Amino acid sequence: MFDSLKPLPADPILGLMAAYRVDTNPQKIDLGVGVYKDEQGNTPVMRAVKSAEARLLQSQSSKSYVSPAGSAAFNALAAGLVLGDNLTHTLGDRRVTFQTPGGCGGLRLAAEFIQKVRPGSKILVSDPTWANHIPLLGEAGLQIETYPYYDYQHHGIRFDDMMTRIGNAGPGDLVLLHGCCHNPCGADLTREQWQAVASLAQARGFTPFIDLAYQGLGDGLAEDSYGVRLLAESLPELIVVSSCSKNFGLYRERTGALTVITGNAAATQAAASQIASTARGMYSMPPDHGASVVAEILADSELNGDWALELTEVRERINGLRSALVIELGKQGIDRDFGFIEQEKGMFSFLGLTVDQVQTLINQYSIYLVDSSRINIAGINSSNIEYLAQSIAAVLKSG
Repeated sequence: MFDSLKPLPADPILGLMAAYRVDTNPQKIDLGVGVYKDEQGNTPVMRAVKSAEARLLQSQSSKSYVSPAGSAAFNALAAGLVLGDNLTHTLGDRRVTFQTPGGCGGLRLAAEFIQKVRPGSKILVSDPTWANHIPLLGEAGLQIETYPYYDYQHHGIRFDDMMTRIGNAGPGDLVLLHGCCHNPCGADLTREQWQAVASLAQARGFTPFIDLAYQGLGDGLAEDSYGVRLLAESLPELIVVSSCSKNFGLYRERTGALTVITGNAAATQAAASQIASTARGMYSMPPDHGASVVAEILADSELNGDWALELTEVRERINGLRSALVIELGKQGIDRDFGFIEQEKGMFSFLGLTVDQVQTLINQYSIYLVDSSRINIAGINSSNIEYLAQSIAAVLKSG
């Protein structure tokens, strides 16, 4: 059965990780892997998570199965986090939320559900988008097309071109939008642009599909969900996948949610039955630990407050690193304005380097990043930022 198999190329990010691990340069910097790192280069367990886990250790009395929908308590709280309690209440039985194995599991569950009820549906994704969107959605059978998004020359959003392209979508089509902290470019829609997207979706009848992987890492928990909440208020149908990997630091616990909003209770009930059947056939039920941790935190005012405080500390550190990098690059005497980095949101930005320049950074300076020159801002700290800026400048000056 397996004798004729041929190996696939290594994943670029995993290849970077492997090369970084064996690099003996004491000044090496990992800017490739998309996880938050603190000043010491660690990806810490958040304080509230540790406290919640300690409580669960004492209080949990069973490890029995949960349902394909996961934890009901988590689902209610996760929906409230994304949509806000008032809107969640207003939507009532037009909304259903399923716990999923991380954001990836939520994306794939949504794609498989859509493929089941509307085979071969078209979904438009931004150019660029997170690389894993393509296999997660496309391998379920959805037809993937792109819309213009990032202007590499001017480091902004090609909003007019984007609107023209998604304006060709109609009923039965989906448009994938990053809820905040766009990965890979960090350029987010303004509130006015979200309002224009909502109006266009109303007029054209397409269904927005929101990937909200970084809520709280841009401007704040409520601020980062502005677009999601606007669309949920304005449209009859919406799909939202949210993740607890980044904002709770629960990467390996695989904790996410799929929320589907329909036009009426009957449609929601039908969607819930289809999603449950799809989940049952994929993984039967999601893992419980991370969801129980999140539910414990969100349901307790003390833990919730401490979590929100630490998330604010994380966000402010990332934003501070953006500003510091711009300042440090400005000291290097290079004829290029990097001010756009300070204006972008979340963990990622493009440096605007060529593939050859990226390879020079890797091979000569042990600074690891992907060929697109996307960097993880959280990989920067006070001990490596000067070396990073000097290395970028050296590469640019060498042509």
